[in-house]
Amino acid sequence: QVQLVESGGGLVQAGGSLRLSCAASGNIFSIINVMGWYRQAPGKQRELVAAIISGSSANYADSVKGRFTISRDNTKNTMYLQMNSLKPEDTATYYCNAKRWVPSVDYWGKGTLVTVSS
Repeated sequence: QVQLVESGGGLVQAGGSLRLSCAASGNIFSIINVMGWYRQAPGKQRELVAAIISGSSANYADSVKGRFTISRDNTKNTMYLQMNSLKPEDTATYYCNAKRWVPSVDYWGKGTLVTVSS
């Protein structure tokens, strides 16, 4: 059973930075095809923030390009999201996601709250 645990959320002023971490149980990176970060603001749908496809480059939502950086450390089974120049509209609960294509499986963490004050 894959488990994903996010950490690093908190309260930060606009213009500040945070680094989120997603610790995965076991050596899942060898069986997972896509690792990503999603977020959900109150009253809004969950949206993709950034993702890394195995063997490929990272993809970002237009709203975070140039400000957020996704990365992963296979030796630590951990994925990161470095968030710089934060804006109040970045306020949301951020979720770690891991996808396996065959068989089709989605794993989710429980989320970590990021609040950006103006």
